[in-house]
Amino acid sequence: MAQNQSAPSPPVSYSSITQLNQLLSQLEQTSQQTQLDLAKLRVEKWKTDSNNKRQMQTNVESLERNLQSALPEMISQLRMSPENLTATFRVYRNLTALYDVFAAVAESAGAFGTKDEFQALENDLSMLERSRRAFADRMETLAGVKEAELARLRTAVQTGQGGTNSQQPKKVIVDDNESPKKPARKKSSTKSTPPPPQTKPQ
Repeated sequence: MAQNQSAPSPPVSYSSITQLNQLLSQLEQTSQQTQLDLAKLRVEKWKTDSNNKRQMQTNVESLERNLQSALPEMISQLRMSPENLTATFRVYRNLTALYDVFAAVAESAGAFGTKDEFQALENDLSMLERSRRAFADRMETLAGVKEAELARLRTAVQTGQGGTNSQQPKKVIVDDNESPKKPARKKSSTKSTPPPPQTKPQ
């Protein structure tokens, strides 16, 4: 019967919690400011054709939905599991998707919108990229920590099984055709004394 199938997770360090809280706080501020700036856009007044306006408006609405629902849920899950690599990667992947769409909107604002619209979106895009890089760095750090934990676990397992692995049974090969060997004579433990020298008669 197997016991202790899953080892308890090590406690999260104070420095790791502090770093994550700072990252999430900055990200939430960026998200709030970005939502305000997106709401101020007047895409319908941009100096471009109607198809491009529709596409940009669709992108803006997609960004707003993500920032209002998807991202907050991911942030909440990460707060519950601060060093969960999967939850951290979800946030990073979402930020990458947001950045790609947001960059296209900001570029269009620079080409067809007002200077104020473009400047506001450029600032938001810069903050979004900063958060994305910060989460990439944290993922790299967490991956290193996980690798070190796995290495320690492997060493512990190998050490625990060292006694059985080092004393493996030897294979014995029996040849039925081999003639039986004569038993070797045992050497006497006492040394034999040489005979006394013979003397010739005078």
